Amino acid sequence: MEKIIEIKNLSKNFGKVMALKDVSFDVKSGEVVGFIGPNGAGKSTTIRVLLGIIKKDAGVAEIFNRDVWKESFEIHQCLSYVPGDVALWDNLTGGEIIDLFMKLHGAGNQTKRDDLIARFELDPRKKAKTYSKGNRQKVGLIAALSVDSDLYIFDEPTSGLDPLMEQVFQDEVEKLKAAGKSILLSSHILSEVERLADRVVIIRQGEIVEAGTLDELRHLTRSKITIETEDDISILKSLDGVHDFKQNHKQSVFSADQQYLNQILTTATELKIVNLTITPPTLEDVFMRHYKAEMD
Repeated sequence: MEKIIEIKNLSKNFGKVMALKDVSFDVKSGEVVGFIGPNGAGKSTTIRVLLGIIKKDAGVAEIFNRDVWKESFEIHQCLSYVPGDVALWDNLTGGEIIDLFMKLHGAGNQTKRDDLIARFELDPRKKAKTYSKGNRQKVGLIAALSVDSDLYIFDEPTSGLDPLMEQVFQDEVEKLKAAGKSILLSSHILSEVERLADRVVIIRQGEIVEAGTLDELRHLTRSKITIETEDDISILKSLDGVHDFKQNHKQSVFSADQQYLNQILTTATELKIVNLTITPPTLEDVFMRHYKAEMD
């Protein structure tokens, strides 16, 4: 599959502060990659390098097989970007700004624009200076989604939006995905990334700490198991891979390492299972594993 974004050993320093250290990942054609990490982890710095806003110190950063710094103009003709805090011209209306962005890009769809304005419930006649943060985000999203690009980069795009508008955004991303577009999505809303992303890249303190599909990352953390048996269940407490075991008569709740799951369930079947629920780890569980490491 063709690589739309390719980053290899990317490094960036701000004075004595190392913002990015040997960052490597890619986004393939037709793929949604979720890019997550705590505040200050390096997400926005990476995106600014990709957009040609700041220059890397070392490594490779390419979009469409073009150098992001040397060929940024050509790259931006096929790219749409929405930051986490959209800045607008105060004395222009929302509709005028959307039209201007579409004209600058050159591949706008007026019908799509009108449909998105209705779906996002934006009043395009109001001047930008009257807009709330959420409405400013809507202007940026509508402008980006109204043009036909090969790559969409979203950096906290739903910041300030209510849950209904977040749903509209997610629906639109799924349409882009179905159309074979490539998307790099940085978001603090982990359920959003979990729903949309084909692969997830986790960055912490300027370094990539995990990357892969959600199923691959789930194997690195624990599932929650709730089980009730006819026979005494306490034997499960001593098994390898069992953690935080809590028992109430013949029912227990505990977490289990993925690699020991088969062994635990084999033993559990000998106890005559009455009820069993296994909840796989969420993306939040995977993320918090690294976030807690940073806090410790």
